[in-house]
Amino acid sequence: MLRLRFIGLSATLVAATLSTTAQAQTAAPPPYATTKVEGTDNVYIFRFGGHQSMFIVTKDGVIATDPISERRPAAKTYIEEIQKITKAPIKYVIYSHSHYDHIAGGKPFKDLGATFIAHKNAKARIVALKPDDVVVPDQVVDNKNVIKLGGATLELLYVGKNHSDSTLVMRLPKEKIIFTVDWIPLQAIQFRGMADNYLPDIEEGLKKVIAMDWEKLIAGHPGPGGRQTGTKDDARNQLAYLQELSAAVKKAVDEGKSYADTQKEIKLPKYESWGGFGPFFPMNIERYYDFHNRGI
Repeated sequence: MLRLRFIGLSATLVAATLSTTAQAQTAAPPPYATTKVEGTDNVYIFRFGGHQSMFIVTKDGVIATDPISERRPAAKTYIEEIQKITKAPIKYVIYSHSHYDHIAGGKPFKDLGATFIAHKNAKARIVALKPDDVVVPDQVVDNKNVIKLGGATLELLYVGKNHSDSTLVMRLPKEKIIFTVDWIPLQAIQFRGMADNYLPDIEEGLKKVIAMDWEKLIAGHPGPGGRQTGTKDDARNQLAYLQELSAAVKKAVDEGKSYADTQKEIKLPKYESWGGFGPFFPMNIERYYDFHNRGI
């Protein structure tokens, strides 16, 4: 009898394990998805893997952003997803900044006649480096441009250096939405060693963005649980993180502590649950150490 009960219990455990595994497999996100932004009629997010872009559909055409096609066929899928929604032409592709993982692979859009727009520093960088798979922008933004198409208005704003020297904040004033990439992550710290980040400019840029009139942020990467949008609290929290990290590192530098001791001793426990904290926090510390110790 005990043996029969043991067999029955084992079978139940196996079934439960298989069920959990199946649920986990079912819960895995598809490789790409297109989602209409809640509360809008014409604003969409296209996600491919861990990157995402915004596009706006109007009666006169589509305004798309980053092709997100570095070493992957996202652009083809991106266009197909747009064409499921509208047969209107894709009029514009706007680069968020100059980093290849977001702007590579735009040729299929160019072949359809799209006009490419980026900040002037992004174009200068692309022209200088000549990456094989990045379309050179046709038009550039200095401090502000406004695109009006089919009743939609999109502002292209430059608030200074942050995650690059070419990052645009794209604002939809009617919908109170902004799209800006990599420097306001959703509940995550800054990526790795904050390459191409400018200090303290990034903090000043965050203050400018927080002061703008908007309610919803579309980021360049999903956050925890696949969350695709954020709020001003995400920007405020990112600013607080950077300010607290900067102050802690400056104190360590002023006390003459080494890189290693500073990385070992600084703890910011309230951010430990954020994405990337384990691997990237020591690298974020090093970036601020270089700023406060060597002025770079």
